[in-house]
Amino acid sequence: MMEIDKMSIEPSPRIAVLVPCYNEEVTVGTVVRDFRAALPFATVYVYDNNSRDKTQEVARAAGAVVRQELLQGKGNVIRRMFADIEADYYVLVDGDATYEAAAAPRMLQESIDNFLDMVTGLRVTDRKAAYRPGHVLGNKILTSLVQNFFGRATDDMLSGYRVFSRRFVKSFPAASSGFETETEFTVHALQLCMPIGEVPTRYIERPEGSTSKLNTWSDGMRILTTIIQLVKQERPLLFFTVIAFFLSSLGIILGLPVVADYMRSGFVPRLPTAVLAMGCEILAALSLVCGLILNSVAVGRLEVKRLAYLSQIRSI
Repeated sequence: MMEIDKMSIEPSPRIAVLVPCYNEEVTVGTVVRDFRAALPFATVYVYDNNSRDKTQEVARAAGAVVRQELLQGKGNVIRRMFADIEADYYVLVDGDATYEAAAAPRMLQESIDNFLDMVTGLRVTDRKAAYRPGHVLGNKILTSLVQNFFGRATDDMLSGYRVFSRRFVKSFPAASSGFETETEFTVHALQLCMPIGEVPTRYIERPEGSTSKLNTWSDGMRILTTIIQLVKQERPLLFFTVIAFFLSSLGIILGLPVVADYMRSGFVPRLPTAVLAMGCEILAALSLVCGLILNSVAVGRLEVKRLAYLSQIRSI
């Protein structure tokens, strides 16, 4: 009989490059070509978000698979991408040609070698036009807030350049509709104690003729609001305890003079103040009770999310 050697063949991971776009005809062709060159075995998907220019035509001509999402907002596009596309690893990058495509293989290798569910492209630049001072300051403040509430994870929470495992993508709830979805990425990973990392990447300014969709103040406020909402949802005991502390402190400040008057004269001359102080203390107690109840709910939600994460097949 002829002896047949048994060979162990390790399948190559399926890699998808996800490029959400809105009016990026000037840059999307460069992004698609650069990532096809950097990751020749990957499929590049461009999801157009109601662009009024030739974004779809340029992306298709460059070799991308082009699809459309009608709900406006980056978060809505990412939700659709994560639902539609099947792969082992996902490279998410903005379509503005500001991120270094050559860093993608390093980020993927970091994820594969160390079994990381998320690798963030840490933006490094010496060009003021690429990373405006207002954006730098806002990113540092918002990143610090998330680190304080949820734990240290990355120094560039708002980076639009990331690599995800299949487990991350298929367990990510994607509740946000806009740019605040980057904040959700980080909090989702931290809450589930996922292994994550970061790789420094070169960051440059947009090419001439391309305009940014970011608004420093409005988008910054939306991200801040998202952080507050995530703290309320994921850490309700902390959130409502802080509210209870302030209400109780206000009640004590208002009530001490009333108590002093009563001890001195036996009368309560400022009845409305006494009622307000008592109301603050009652609200503080109710807030604390709400925190305790919702904390139990949050623990249950966390367990369900963890099971959903573990139910996904680990990336190759």
